[in-house]
Amino acid sequence: MPGGGFPVIVPVPPAGPSQAPVRTAVPIRGGLVPAPRDSAEADGAAKSETAEVVAGTTVDHLTATYQAHYRSLLGLAALLLDDTASCEDVVQEAFIRVHSARNRVRDREKTLAYLRQTVVNLSRSALRRRILGLKLLSKPMPDMASAEEGAYDQLERDDLIKAMRGLQRRQREVLVLRYFADMTEAQVAETLGVSLGSVKAYGSRGIAALRVAMEAAQS
Repeated sequence: MPGGGFPVIVPVPPAGPSQAPVRTAVPIRGGLVPAPRDSAEADGAAKSETAEVVAGTTVDHLTATYQAHYRSLLGLAALLLDDTASCEDVVQEAFIRVHSARNRVRDREKTLAYLRQTVVNLSRSALRRRILGLKLLSKPMPDMASAEEGAYDQLERDDLIKAMRGLQRRQREVLVLRYFADMTEAQVAETLGVSLGSVKAYGSRGIAALRVAMEAAQS
């Protein structure tokens, strides 16, 4: 994880009556995420922990959401960036930022949406830095995720990658979120901070531009 390990609480099933509480840890780049204390240890820190989650999503809920959707968040970053290491950094940085601002997540059901939006924003920033450093010119895009192969199994992967790179930024983001991340148009609008009408327009134009580019590549 960038900047070293970031302590969070990982929920584990309670131990049975004949078992001692089990402490576990989940590996993350840069260190391990510590497991929760057992009930005896937790009682002593209950007040301080409760103060942290008076408002917003809880640490446990955020951590569980992150773990459950880590691969999909990584796939989202992979479709917006161009190397695996950067994707991992972006996804973990997104977790840190949402964790720090978790009290702003008033609706627990929107925790995943906040994570997705943060991944998109951080991916944009990473791309801007690379464009300024002229790094995009020397690095090829990676293979797209398997979800893309399922959606475009009749197309050559290399041609699709080139065509996607040629789209306008908003068009590409809408197509990635709508078809590869399997989000609804309303979810895409919320994630990108644009209107539903804009999502429809960007999606329609993006598909049209992608079709033209693919036809040209295969002719």
